[in-house]
Amino acid sequence: MPSLKDIKRKVTAVQKTKQITRAMNMVAAAKFKSAQVKMENFRPYAGKFMDVLNSLALRVESISHPLLAVRDPKRVRVICMTSDRGLCGAFNANLIKATENFIRGKVSEDKEIALINVGRKGRDYFRKKANILAQKVDALSKFDMTLAVSIADEVIAPFIKEEYDELYLIYNQFVNVSVQRPTVVRLFPLPSIGQEVDVEPDLRVDYSYEPSAEILLHKLLPMYVHVLVYRALLETSAGENGARMAAMDNATSNCEELIRSLTLKMNKARQAAITAELMDIVGGTEALAKG
Repeated sequence: MPSLKDIKRKVTAVQKTKQITRAMNMVAAAKFKSAQVKMENFRPYAGKFMDVLNSLALRVESISHPLLAVRDPKRVRVICMTSDRGLCGAFNANLIKATENFIRGKVSEDKEIALINVGRKGRDYFRKKANILAQKVDALSKFDMTLAVSIADEVIAPFIKEEYDELYLIYNQFVNVSVQRPTVVRLFPLPSIGQEVDVEPDLRVDYSYEPSAEILLHKLLPMYVHVLVYRALLETSAGENGARMAAMDNATSNCEELIRSLTLKMNKARQAAITAELMDIVGGTEALAKG
């Protein structure tokens, strides 16, 4: 059985750990609130933007813009978006697993895969397991649309030059504090292209555009990439801080439970020590009495 001194040392260590996890929970909660507000404010804009662009894309030929070109998808690029820091439960592990499954499926189809990592955790994991073309690390603590534009600039020009054929974005969609769902989105070519057969009749209504649909696409398609990437960044930021807040809350609860358990052991050890001392005193007294 551990000595009383060892148990006291463990209690002190766990109490310090509890203070750290509680502080990290409070920091994550503050960051989460800010990230959640930004994400929820941007979601309606992103959703409506996608509706407009998909509707427009259904009414033009795929040759209207290079970003709509449908080619034989032999070369595929994937933007994998994880966090830069850990201590957020299974947030990164689930996303990395989803990315691995996606890559495994594409490789089984004899497709060439290349990764663009956003976030240190994904970069570190795939460093020796996949072909990494580019990386963005230590950028998620504070970001704006500039980061999304920077990421988009690294994928738009190569697609136009036909250096690859398809682009996918994999990120954690925020559901609630405890649930972040890995999501795969095809960026290039636009998903609605080639799916006109399944489109509802009202979406096939012809509209007059001013300026022309081609000019609108030229302006909107780069913005489409910016919007989706920025939305994924916001979802990742909110999900990371929400997951960290939940993880630190669980860690604090575990520390409290461990402290209660150690305190019980410490009390038992103290009682055993007191009992042993009393037995020594009684034994000594009896020995003196007999002497």
